[in-house]
Amino acid sequence: MAKDIDNPCVSLCQLNSELCVSCGRTREEIRKWRGMKRPEKMATVQRAATRMKAIAKKNAKLR
Repeated sequence: MAKDIDNPCVSLCQLNSELCVSCGRTREEIRKWRGMKRPEKMATVQRAATRMKAIAKKNAKLR
């Protein structure tokens, strides 16, 4: 059996409009997580990681 995809939640929920700036998922992705199939979860984790990199880059520019 395929390994489950770990939830990217870090238990520091900080929604900024539609995006959690702690895990990088959208409000919709958070809501749908439990019902997602493995490929959907993998894609969500990849998108969230990309968003988190963009947030980190933006924060670095502000310093």
